Amino acid sequence: MEVFKDYYNNTVKLVIGNETFSKQPKHVWVITRYKKQWLLTKHLDRGIEFPGGKVEDGEIAEEAAIREVKEETGGLISNLYFIGQYHVDGKGGEIIKNIYFGEVDVLEEEEHYYETEGPVLMKELPANLKQDHRFSFMMKDYVLKKSMQVIRERFL
Repeated sequence: MEVFKDYYNNTVKLVIGNETFSKQPKHVWVITRYKKQWLLTKHLDRGIEFPGGKVEDGEIAEEAAIREVKEETGGLISNLYFIGQYHVDGKGGEIIKNIYFGEVDVLEEEEHYYETEGPVLMKELPANLKQDHRFSFMMKDYVLKKSMQVIRERFL
């Protein structure tokens, strides 16, 4: 387990692999790839980020991950891999979120992208991501850095 402070100075605990804080997390985050490009979305308030969101009643985390990618980008996941989980003690309470790597084979145009502006494709993420104001706070801490390291080692 790794412990660090996030963008807002909240304490974050991160585990990679099968160890988890909860078997039924309430949130998911999916680092997605489509045709050798990173598939992100532009959240209306937060900026560019990988898709994700809340696990709805009756769903398991994997189902939520697939649904969130479809709703926010139009992407249809062909392969979904569990990367790890993180726990945040934030001002608004506790958040436990599963991290996945999702391979997308089909990108469909959606009539509505909910709280986002739809898909954003990038060949590479900017090197100065932490200083780039276009990106969400979620893209600026160690969770993304560590997750990308795991994805590059295992899947790319």
